[in-house]
Amino acid sequence: MSHPGKPISELGLDSLNDRFRDSLSCEANKPDFRELDLGSPVSPLRTRQSGGLATATSSSSSSSGSFSGRNGPNPAAKRSDSAPNNHSGELSGSSESSPTAAESVRSAGNTRNFKPGHTRSDSGSTHPLIYSGQSSVNSPPLNVLPTGNICPSGKILKTGMVPNRSSRTDVLGSGMGNYGHGSIMRGGPAAKSGGIEAVSTVSSRVTGGGDLLKRTMVSADPEEVKRAGNEQYRRGHFAEALSLYARAIALSPANPAYRSNRAAALTGLGRLVEAVRECEEAVRLDPNYGRAHQRLGSLFLRLGQVENARRHLCFPGLKPDPAELQKLQAVEKHLKKCTDSRRVGDWKSVLRECDATIASGADFSPQLCMCRAEALLKLHQIDDAELVLSNTPKLETKPSQSKFFGMLSEAYSYFVMAQIEMAFGRFENAVTAAEKAGLIDPRNIEAAVLLNNVRMVVRARARGNDLFKSERFTEACSAYGDGLRFDPSNSVLFCNRAACWFKLGMWERSIEDCNQALCIKPNYTKALLRRAASNSKLERWVDAVRDYEVLSKELPDDNEVAESLFHAQVSLKKSRGEEVYNMKFGGEVEEILGLEQFRAAMALPGVSVVHFKAASDFQCKQISPFVDTLCGRYPSINFLKVDIEENQAVASTENVRIVPTFKIYKNGSRVKEMVRPSREMLEHSLRHYSF
Repeated sequence: MSHPGKPISELGLDSLNDRFRDSLSCEANKPDFRELDLGSPVSPLRTRQSGGLATATSSSSSSSGSFSGRNGPNPAAKRSDSAPNNHSGELSGSSESSPTAAESVRSAGNTRNFKPGHTRSDSGSTHPLIYSGQSSVNSPPLNVLPTGNICPSGKILKTGMVPNRSSRTDVLGSGMGNYGHGSIMRGGPAAKSGGIEAVSTVSSRVTGGGDLLKRTMVSADPEEVKRAGNEQYRRGHFAEALSLYARAIALSPANPAYRSNRAAALTGLGRLVEAVRECEEAVRLDPNYGRAHQRLGSLFLRLGQVENARRHLCFPGLKPDPAELQKLQAVEKHLKKCTDSRRVGDWKSVLRECDATIASGADFSPQLCMCRAEALLKLHQIDDAELVLSNTPKLETKPSQSKFFGMLSEAYSYFVMAQIEMAFGRFENAVTAAEKAGLIDPRNIEAAVLLNNVRMVVRARARGNDLFKSERFTEACSAYGDGLRFDPSNSVLFCNRAACWFKLGMWERSIEDCNQALCIKPNYTKALLRRAASNSKLERWVDAVRDYEVLSKELPDDNEVAESLFHAQVSLKKSRGEEVYNMKFGGEVEEILGLEQFRAAMALPGVSVVHFKAASDFQCKQISPFVDTLCGRYPSINFLKVDIEENQAVASTENVRIVPTFKIYKNGSRVKEMVRPSREMLEHSLRHYSF
């Protein structure tokens, strides 16, 4: 029988074997000082350093009558029957840096004062609950003297001597209640006394399929439910583990270890904000719970909240994990450089340091994503900025007083959002976002200035639009200029003012404003259209053709753009002194039905392209629609097609045997031949010979 509550000195002269058998009795729950690793629940005896003294530890939990390797007022610890604050089964791991099954798990390494009669799992201890599967219980033992409640039967041998192994094997007992994993017992007949079962039974019960999970979910034993959750977590089944931990919490709401384990599962699912809430609840239940503080610090670091991360990682009495501390210092260093660069407007450096901060460990920070978006916007990469904005994690967090660039974190997100909405001309959305930033952080000067600027720009744009509709173009130019004083990088205002200059016949100034708008927003279609029209008015046909060709690709179904391109191409040929014959807009690919028709077509002046094809050929079927598109895109070129199966005379004359083949003729002379060209090569050649 075990003797709870008695020190070793009162237990009499029991033999070591008797004490060993006592340790396997599970008539009451025992506290567990082990924390969960993601490896096998079986481990060899290990040597560890504790308090400067090298001792060997077993894979079993501490129990009555075992000596602890810690320094404390009473090395012979009493056993607590109730263990109300026991944190057995806590998932270990100092880092929450990645929401994957292969999370880095390490012990925090802090040691608490041991109180007789009140045992609590040391969240920062170096005892993992489940050790990595490097060897089994039956592996050759290390030559160290064991401590804890595992001891070889018979006399204790001297260091370096290997005991004779019994024919019976060591197996892992499931334990019960708060005893947890790691109870090693002798094999042989299945012993189920006190809830101890053989390994196979434990494996089938804890790691089984859906039916087993269902049975576990209705269990009234929170430790059994927690163990099943740990097994699912080890396997990377975070959703199942989450459900099991929730069940354990429902059964035992005051156990902080269950909350911390649930936070680990949430982290694995990428739900970091919920994981933070669970860790905060664990800390509320036990303010000195070091493991929860460490996990909370790691989560805050990933969220980019440096001060909160430091407060928990460096919690008094907790030895900071070196890896997490190194990440914290790297994040702080890059974030400071990012802040300094932003202050002086060095946006390339802001982007570089922002990326470095994310790579250093703050990989789930919405504010850093918004910082990237702001830097890209200032560098006139507004499409990339909007893409970053759309991919920024949407986290439902409670109001926080943490700051980013001197602004409340939530306000900064709306601050950047307002600027991006302005850049795309979504003025009403910009006003809404700027007002939200001002409401969240009313004392911030940057947010207040932005809100004022946004309102002034919206007002100027509305006034300019009204004047333009009234055909008061000079006043409209002035109104748009007023808006540009508040937002010098607004492409919409530049483009609107360019339209006013065009109406006033000031095409040079219209081109200048279009260039400004396109510098800010390179794919701005309206600005490109107005610049092409202004170039046409100034008879700059090369520039006009170039702009209309770009527009014809972006707007392939726009008939007005296609016609403008045709007229610009014709005008360009005329300006070069080329003869223009039989050129009409809206032509189609002409089908050649005979040799005489082919020869007549080749005698026409200008550029002609002949598509030799076969109706049965797959590649011809693929490229034919593209040829039709090119016919509309280059109306100054004559497009012809010849089916070599129906017109063998033409194919024989032109010596065409492979399809698709393209031949380009200029003024009746063949200048280029292409066999099965790519689309890019075909269009490049047409563009080259069209001028």
